[in-house]
Amino acid sequence: MHESERHRIILSAVQERPVATVPDLCALTEASESTIRRDIATLHIQKKLRRVRGGAEAIAPPQFGTLSGRPFMVNETRHIAAKRAIARAAVEMCEEGDPIIINGGTTTFQMVHPLSTRRCQVFTNSFPIAEHLLRNSRNTVLLPAGAIYREQNIILSPFDDDGSSHFYARRMFMGAQGLAPLGLMEGDPLLIQAEQKLIDQADELVVLVDSSKFRARSSLVLCPLARIHTVITDDGISDREAQMLDAADIRLITVDASRASLREAGGGE
Repeated sequence: MHESERHRIILSAVQERPVATVPDLCALTEASESTIRRDIATLHIQKKLRRVRGGAEAIAPPQFGTLSGRPFMVNETRHIAAKRAIARAAVEMCEEGDPIIINGGTTTFQMVHPLSTRRCQVFTNSFPIAEHLLRNSRNTVLLPAGAIYREQNIILSPFDDDGSSHFYARRMFMGAQGLAPLGLMEGDPLLIQAEQKLIDQADELVVLVDSSKFRARSSLVLCPLARIHTVITDDGISDREAQMLDAADIRLITVDASRASLREAGGGE
């Protein structure tokens, strides 16, 4: 990873938490501790962050509260081939005119490209999804009221009446931090509050997660497996994980991420 890209990720990460530790930044950038410490020292000298013991902190924290989890720009390129294939399979479930909800996230964001050929009614709390569909499609786009949280690029409101209760959806498409026997997991209480309101407005819940999310965990359960209708993931899912979904009577759709990657490398769709 180039130095300028590491610096962007580091500056993004320090905005989302009180202190971004050196191990955290190593995990985000896949760089060594010595490299991260040099980057922090450089950015400290440039007065772009403040070096503290064991890591770094923001000089000017954002005006609104921050959310747990990686920033959108960091997650966007992780498992990208799988995310694109999963998103294509999700859009194949949509018919012309369908009212749908798309929750913010980097996997659900990949739905915007195949959705550009459809005309659906889309309710989303994702600023980049809304912006892309407005510019590149004929879908009707609706947004909830609230503040834009820059790191995750989503719109959240602390109030009950954010407009979502007036929208009915045939299906809601959403990602998650993790998927386990207890259910769908997220890492922030404010996200849980917003997503539960959206889930209540949809007949079916369709979860879009790459296979790594079956090994991820969080302390917060968004909803039980019984609320999920369909899970779309890549073929890296294990037999045990597939059996977990089958036991919960969840429809499982798997995509071949390796073939999707080959199509992208060859310039195909």
